Amino acid sequence: MTITSSPSASRRTPAAGLEPQFTCAMVARQRFPARSVPNNWPGTERSRAEAARLLSRPPYTLENAGSELHHKHGIVMVLDWLEDQPGQTWQERWKASGIEQAGAAWRPVIKQWLHERGLRADWRMPVVGRALTTLISAELLRPSVDWLAAGASRQGVLVRSMAHSRDPDGFERLRELGAQAHGVRPGAVTTTLCRSALILAAKGGTIADIIIGDVLELLETQAVVLKRAMAGTEVFYRLLHQFGALGEDAPRNLREVRNLGQRTPEELIDRYGLRCRAVRDLLVDYLRERQPALDYNSLKSLSYHLGKRFWQDIEHHHPDADSLRLAPDVIGQWKQRTRTKDKTVTTPDGRRTSTKVERLNHRDTLTQVRAFYLDLAQWALEDPGRWGPWVAPSPVRADELENRKIQRRRRARMDAPHPRAPACPAHPRPLGRPAPQGRRRGSGSSPPCRPRRGIHRCRSATRTRRGPARNGRPDLGRGPTHRKTPRSGTRGRARLLDLGGGRGPAGHRHPHRGAAGTQPPQPGPIPAAHDR
Repeated sequence: MTITSSPSASRRTPAAGLEPQFTCAMVARQRFPARSVPNNWPGTERSRAEAARLLSRPPYTLENAGSELHHKHGIVMVLDWLEDQPGQTWQERWKASGIEQAGAAWRPVIKQWLHERGLRADWRMPVVGRALTTLISAELLRPSVDWLAAGASRQGVLVRSMAHSRDPDGFERLRELGAQAHGVRPGAVTTTLCRSALILAAKGGTIADIIIGDVLELLETQAVVLKRAMAGTEVFYRLLHQFGALGEDAPRNLREVRNLGQRTPEELIDRYGLRCRAVRDLLVDYLRERQPALDYNSLKSLSYHLGKRFWQDIEHHHPDADSLRLAPDVIGQWKQRTRTKDKTVTTPDGRRTSTKVERLNHRDTLTQVRAFYLDLAQWALEDPGRWGPWVAPSPVRADELENRKIQRRRRARMDAPHPRAPACPAHPRPLGRPAPQGRRRGSGSSPPCRPRRGIHRCRSATRTRRGPARNGRPDLGRGPTHRKTPRSGTRGRARLLDLGGGRGPAGHRHPHRGAAGTQPPQPGPIPAAHDR
């Protein structure tokens, strides 16, 4: 497998500052940066004696005497453990301990240190966790957002500690705003309080000091660390905005913060983090040429097909690609990946398997790629210095965009019955009524009709039966309670003219012919004018 080089191969460099995860959230974070944590602040520079004196007084003490005794033991153990780490301040010792690298599994780190000193009692670890939360509330140290978002600290304990010691008025007002807000569930208010406590633990200060960047940083970190969609984000932002935090000019909701408006061609292509700078610049120039004649949605769709579905896929499987003149095997593999996708299906026995299915819109990508190559060839005639080096044969042939077969397949999918549709009878009939003896398939004769006193009656004829009168009006519906035999009167029955002779019943005959064994009636002569 070979890939032909282009004249710009020597200029192939990765796009600086571009990553594949170039999302709206990252752009919003660039517009609204979070607060940085300084290396030193007054709380972390306290000595051991000052820290012990601070933590032994309200609001860091507990009301229950027994709980307060265990709490003091926990604070002493945490301070001893931090003093055993290298560093000049409590924050430096915290970072040097390696506890943040452990994430949510930080407890074995301190537990091992306690066991090495002969402290093996089971009651020590719970009080160590509560004491560590107290040190965070007192701003002796500030853990990273990643460590807090991983659930390393019990959020309920952290919220109570922050609301009791750091900002009691702020948490109480935020709780009242959540209770008064229309359509906000109590769980969303609790989540807002927990996230606010996490920001205070990582950045310091009070709820009024929170800015937009702090909110965006926490939400993005939680989504990455927890690997799931975060709930209650709009409520969290809206309550902080009503609280008066986030700044005076802060947008009213989180959607306005992340809304970037219409992006430039550079931003549209840079979403996909293309490695080859020369091809990236070519796609940007192509979008600029097409931009005056396209609306924004069409321009965005074009950047998606060319940037992601075409060239990003090529670079992912062939990192050395730097030219539009691709080898046949590279083109064939790309078309196969574009045409199919993996789909997980459940077999009748309950097993989940992965299979290849056809993409319904893969022809859109092929159409855009063929138009891209043809445009370059056409523009090279007008400006060969700019577009000429990139002219190459189109990897998509014209016959691959044939639309008739696609339309037939689409029509077949639309007309096909749903696999879960109920199986209904073709001709429902009332209960208790026998099925009609219709014409058998393959036979050329009609079903026999039953003669009745000179009246020829065909069972296939349409009949209207009247049911018992209800409220003075006859019931014209057809149901299982109607009589099986017609009434004696001639009203309401479908009758045909008796063409038989005599008083006996007419012989069997076709409704449009004469009696059995006779010739059909012949037209007579037209009478003259004076005989009419």
